[in-house]
Amino acid sequence: MSSTLPFFGETNGAVFVSGQFAAAGGGRYGAGGMTVSPPSAPVSPAPHSSPLASGARSSVGGMLPVLVAMTGLACFSVMDGVMKAAAIVLGAFATIFWRSVIGSMLMAPWWARETVRKRGGRLPPRAIMGLHVLRAGLTAGMSTLYFDGVVRMPLAQAMALSFVAPLIALYLAALTLGERLRPRAVVGSLVALAGVGVIAADELGHAPGGDGWRGLIEILVSAVLYAFTLVLQRRQAQVATPVEVAFFQSILVALILLPLALVWAPWPAPFAWGLVALGAVLAVASMMLLAWAYARAEAQVLVPLEYTAFIWAALVGWLAFAEPLTRGTLGGVVLIVAGCVFATRRGSGEGTKAPGPTALEGM
Repeated sequence: MSSTLPFFGETNGAVFVSGQFAAAGGGRYGAGGMTVSPPSAPVSPAPHSSPLASGARSSVGGMLPVLVAMTGLACFSVMDGVMKAAAIVLGAFATIFWRSVIGSMLMAPWWARETVRKRGGRLPPRAIMGLHVLRAGLTAGMSTLYFDGVVRMPLAQAMALSFVAPLIALYLAALTLGERLRPRAVVGSLVALAGVGVIAADELGHAPGGDGWRGLIEILVSAVLYAFTLVLQRRQAQVATPVEVAFFQSILVALILLPLALVWAPWPAPFAWGLVALGAVLAVASMMLLAWAYARAEAQVLVPLEYTAFIWAALVGWLAFAEPLTRGTLGGVVLIVAGCVFATRRGSGEGTKAPGPTALEGM
């Protein structure tokens, strides 16, 4: 079966991203790779191109994108801890809704100023708005499940389990796009699956019963949803500025959740408002930092950094929630990372690297 996903035409007329993503790496904010093939005819520049989008077409040398990406990942991990504390008080759904509302309010003035100055007040074209809406819908479900799961298990374990998302993306490609799975991908997936089993056994051994199972299943389902977003995120960084990405991500998630929020999102107490507001600031900052970095560096440079999120998550969990870092968690994350690295690296006989953009990075 063959199919092509929308929104993935490269804007410089040099390559066309076919929608068949291949290798992947990274965690919940990680990356998924895509193969590229020459177009039958040149592709004209997108009408919504911006200087930042143009910067996505070639890597910027130096360490700046690396340092910016690491800062964004650290912000996300700290945000996870803040959101876990808020979700304990409000519940995961209400926490995600109110964070999105605050995030959109924070970004609205910046987005309005940028829109007036660069586009004369016009909204993005329909195709780009469709990309924003699709990613926001996936993110709404993914985030709610993730943070409800995080309430029921340690941050480090949740982060480690989310690292399987890129491997899930490989199988989604095989099911929906008719791609052939390479032997390395299958072997790497089995190794990572063993790591998931180690962490699951460790978690259920410490927290048996319904809560332990619920948290585990929610984190894994959120990883499946994140695997879908992997094919959207690099393209979003290529056609939209960091301000636009952060604004639409926040406001669209809030609008998607609004009907249910009228019933399930209680008005927060002052302390909960503080937690949600801090989470929103950290989320917006990290989205903009990662959008900036991923628009300027290739996935092969930034993907390995995604695994540093586990270190930050373990540190935040230990300091804020007194969560111990068990041997089972460490052993599981070693197996998961090793499986991801093995599955997503090409062997000597598997062809050369295709020209042009090779991956879709994470949020």
